[in-house]
Amino acid sequence: MGVFHLLHHEHQARYDKMFPYLWVYTVLLALAGLLMGLVSHENILRGLYIIVTTEDALITDYVLVAGPGAALVNSAIVTAISICLLYAAGDTLNGMTLVEMGLMSGFSLFGKNFVNIWPILAGTWLYAKVRREPLAGNIGIGLMATALAPIVSYIALDNGWGGPVEGVLVGAAIGFIMPPLASYTYRIQNGMNLYNVGFACGLVALVCVPLMASLGADPTTHYRWAKGYEIPFGLMLGILCVILIVGGLFFAKRPVWAAWAGYRRLLQTSGRAPSDYLRMFGPAPVCVNIGVNGLLGMAFLLLTGGDLNGPTVGGILTIMGFSAFGKHAFNILPVMGGVALGSVVMDWSLTDSAVQLACLFCTTLAPVAGYFGWGYGVLAGFLHSSVVLYTGSPVAGMNLYNNGFSGGLIAIVLYPTIMAIARHRKPVLQEEDYFDQLEGDRPVVPPDPHTMREE
Repeated sequence: MGVFHLLHHEHQARYDKMFPYLWVYTVLLALAGLLMGLVSHENILRGLYIIVTTEDALITDYVLVAGPGAALVNSAIVTAISICLLYAAGDTLNGMTLVEMGLMSGFSLFGKNFVNIWPILAGTWLYAKVRREPLAGNIGIGLMATALAPIVSYIALDNGWGGPVEGVLVGAAIGFIMPPLASYTYRIQNGMNLYNVGFACGLVALVCVPLMASLGADPTTHYRWAKGYEIPFGLMLGILCVILIVGGLFFAKRPVWAAWAGYRRLLQTSGRAPSDYLRMFGPAPVCVNIGVNGLLGMAFLLLTGGDLNGPTVGGILTIMGFSAFGKHAFNILPVMGGVALGSVVMDWSLTDSAVQLACLFCTTLAPVAGYFGWGYGVLAGFLHSSVVLYTGSPVAGMNLYNNGFSGGLIAIVLYPTIMAIARHRKPVLQEEDYFDQLEGDRPVVPPDPHTMREE
């Protein structure tokens, strides 16, 4: 047993050494923001003030309301806060940690800022104290629960209703209830929806928004959408993705053939949650996967006539983050293809702002394609493309992870239905068959939140 624990700690220490690279990413975000602000003669400090004092329900593009420089600097600050909290809590770096970095940096371009996230994080800290659980097991859920940060901003800033104190209290209550709720919703989706916390946040928003309306509030959705930033954001993302691919192949202390072989093995997995690619394959294949998926997301968006701005860059960064936890080229393309197919027969266009986001965030259902096959992945994307357009209205855009909420609904409906069809056609098919392709690719059902992210 002593040898096992020694090897376990050595294994974790190897990933903890990647924390400096997260700081490098944060610095690059800040430098990109300062450079873009300098080129556009933008007042970064004034832009940050506008971001903090703006109600930021979906879709509120910080690039439009405050400028690209301020949006990127805000993203860098929020990412830095996230890294500090993970380190202070004693969290270990794994695939989910990289997911959190992608989410926090991406959504800080449209909805999260370095002020409105704190009440929710404080609520999660309070939950850990009350339950006498280590903060390390809950801090990740707290970070992702900041998807409901627009509720904090709305209550704190809305003229004639609410105020800063009320905003802090509501945010703390949200952060307090999210760990147990996320643990429950995780189980009922059968690993088919990677944005589990987004589904949990959608349920909370469905309760909060009607309560707020009954108390006299009038939350409404926003459509602030920037255009014309394809070249600067395209260059920024393209360079980052190429660096990751080259770094994974040549500078990850593994032979090129080993890194590539690991990536090919990664492509064979279903992606069903939990699939911690960092632990399963190591940093080299994961870096390659992140870079490839980022390029695919950007290419798909631009080829379909989309825009590169705060929300869409945030969507690409989210795909890149989840490339360490379930997403790869073979399971995201069918779902994205399903959204594209929907545009052919539905009464909306791929260039609509909400649909552009759906093209990227639909990849939350990537496990459906990886688990059942590309045909079912196309079906999942097709359904998601329409459902997501309506799930945001009842919550007035207060849940930033609206695609996660929609994806959860689709997963809950599709999984038992497809399983019934698959079992009928192939009676010998067993659920565990999808998890024996690779050593270590096994389903893990966590009993409670603090075991969801650590062994």
